[in-house]
Amino acid sequence: MKRNTVRHQNHLHLRLNFELKLQSFMMKMGKLFLAIALSLGMTQLQAAQSAVAQAQPDRINFHEVKKSKKRPIIALVLGSGGSRGYAHIGAIEVLEQAGIQPDFIVGTSAGSLVGALYAQGKSASELREIALQMKASDVRDIRLDKKGFFDGQKIEDYVNRLLDDTPLQELKIPMYVVATQLKHGQKVVFNYGNTGQAVRASVSIPSMFIPTDIAGLEYVDGGLVSPVPVNVARNLGADLIIAVDILAQPEYTETHHVWGLFNQNINIMQQRLAQQELQYADIVIQPDIREKAHIFDVSSREKIMQAGYMEAQQQLLNIVQVLNNKNIGSSQQLQVLD
Repeated sequence: MKRNTVRHQNHLHLRLNFELKLQSFMMKMGKLFLAIALSLGMTQLQAAQSAVAQAQPDRINFHEVKKSKKRPIIALVLGSGGSRGYAHIGAIEVLEQAGIQPDFIVGTSAGSLVGALYAQGKSASELREIALQMKASDVRDIRLDKKGFFDGQKIEDYVNRLLDDTPLQELKIPMYVVATQLKHGQKVVFNYGNTGQAVRASVSIPSMFIPTDIAGLEYVDGGLVSPVPVNVARNLGADLIIAVDILAQPEYTETHHVWGLFNQNINIMQQRLAQQELQYADIVIQPDIREKAHIFDVSSREKIMQAGYMEAQQQLLNIVQVLNNKNIGSSQQLQVLD
């Protein structure tokens, strides 16, 4: 009888021990599955967030970056100007050859397109090749609408395809894309999420392009509020700003047809705004493209790129002097001077 009682107690003890271990195992598995679920959920959330362009102004603190690098912060500002944006490529080529790499890029309209490709790590020669191969049909999709007659989806797809769908926050050089929130006329600076969508918004010339819808809000060309976004760069913490202004007006602009009217309206509106901001840039590169292109011309892209290259070359000595005056790190100075 006593032996049976002991045997029964041992059995109960083993059973209790097994149940406790099983319970512990189930709790651990539950935590593991919960962690996996949360991880998947966060991944899906991050993917959803990256699906749309967003403005996250406090994402990078360039004042802290300055402390860690122990040198001033360089910003490259690329302005608006339609097909004259090819000049940005020539200017970038000179800076690249001199070993000058910006800590971040700010782009409006055409400048946002070139800037995004450069920020992803494409070289000046790659940018040149892309420019020469691009066809109007790659980026223009006609869609008759009461708000415009170009949809803009092709531009978004084109940019994302060239960038392998890399979102803004994952570009190799931090990139800031300026657009205009249509309803209130506010300047918005995208630096997170869908790069192609941000560029699409930034290049959407009102009445020509249908406004870009992002999370229920409509956005149009950033050149309306900041054609050469120097102030954006300064507010982000740039110590040295190299601005490329491509708004040089053609010597003669025809206004007897709709394209000429668009062109002249944009020239008048943007040049005055640009002058207000350019006074705060350390270096201003203004390619001579008056006789080479108007805003919708894509036939003279080689000449436009060469104009950007030539003007940047002429400014190179000034750039070096400003770099030295700003006490840019010695390694970068050596690259510039070589």
